[in-house]
Amino acid sequence: MTRIQRRFIAAILAAAGLAGAAGAQAAVNVLTCEPEWQALVQELGGDKVSASSATTALQDPHRVEARPGLIARTRKADLLVCTGLDLEAGWLPLLVQQSGNDKIERGRPGYFEAGSFVPRLDVPARLDRAEGDVHAYGNPHVHLNPHNIALVSSALAKRLGEIDPANAAFYQAREADFSARWNAAMRKWEQAAAPLRGATVVEHHKNMAYLLNWLGMSSVGTLEAKPGVEPSAAHLGGLLQQLQGKPARMVLRAAYQDPRASSWLSERARIPAVVVPYTVGADAQSGNLFALFDTTVARLNAANSGAAK
Repeated sequence: MTRIQRRFIAAILAAAGLAGAAGAQAAVNVLTCEPEWQALVQELGGDKVSASSATTALQDPHRVEARPGLIARTRKADLLVCTGLDLEAGWLPLLVQQSGNDKIERGRPGYFEAGSFVPRLDVPARLDRAEGDVHAYGNPHVHLNPHNIALVSSALAKRLGEIDPANAAFYQAREADFSARWNAAMRKWEQAAAPLRGATVVEHHKNMAYLLNWLGMSSVGTLEAKPGVEPSAAHLGGLLQQLQGKPARMVLRAAYQDPRASSWLSERARIPAVVVPYTVGADAQSGNLFALFDTTVARLNAANSGAAK
């Protein structure tokens, strides 16, 4: 073997070694449909993942436009993490189709549906589209009960390990650490929220069911006459009259929802209007999953104590 041949082979081996090292360090590319799942992926994946969300905290997750940049991110995804339960039915199937990425199609290992791992509320006995935007598989806003986050976390860590077997032990260790911190935080939130038990509220949309169920609160009405139908003057007037006989402590809306209807009812019914962050990143106080629930419980408590005076 000549000196030139030896140098050539050495160069090939060195290049292969560099490529292998780069491949070992490559992050799993995760696209989530909502910010709460991006935050959870980052908790579990650390520097082994690169995660982004298709939506922001100030967007309605029911309605998203598949812009070219989002299509490009979808095309590159190794794992797609979404709520499911028809929350994204109006835009996700088309987005995945346009991306041409068959790894993340429903039924493939690269598709993860968080809603399938939790107990569901408000599953309709029958479907009637005349009743508005009714979800056939139940209420999809599952992340507002932190016990559901815990269930999803366990399943998601396992799926990350299946997508990236070389780092499976890493994801399990991260999940164990997250679980310990999360369980401690849930005990703290539930203790702090004890005064909220039995409190009644008006919601803008039926997206607070899991939060209310977790805290022992209940809804006596919605600003929307039907799910997905914008509040009307006639419906708001009837709701105001209803509250005279069946009062509520506060009126709730998510940060992405129009404030006008809740402000109108708040002023006339003389009850606090509360902006619930709804998901991670809605404001400066809700930058991660723990802060999301810290902020939510604190705001509900403040409104409840003010209404009780």
